[in-house]
Amino acid sequence: MPTDAFLADCRARLAFDLLSNTWNAVVLWALRDSPSRPVDLRERIGGISSKVLTETLRRLQFNGLVDRQTVPDTPSRVEYQLTPLGRTLLAPIDAFGAWAFEYGDEVMAAQEAACE
Repeated sequence: MPTDAFLADCRARLAFDLLSNTWNAVVLWALRDSPSRPVDLRERIGGISSKVLTETLRRLQFNGLVDRQTVPDTPSRVEYQLTPLGRTLLAPIDAFGAWAFEYGDEVMAAQEAACE
């Protein structure tokens, strides 16, 4: 990796920016198994407002990570699914989650110690 890999306008920062948003990784992970309607995503995720979910889905769509499809039904409904590009982020998200599971207690202990 070049020494300037984290400077402005580099691809590494783009990747970190995609995952630094609190909800991006959560929504991508929630879509890993199948397409979902926004109402189903909200139930599955918990703690996310409709507004924030809509903004997150639009941002992920803008970045080519999710696809929005209108399902011809009565009434018509919208579903979101991962694109092939979005699927490529599942392994890094899984690895980060595994790291958090293994080291999360240490991070929380450090935070508590810093507040004493």
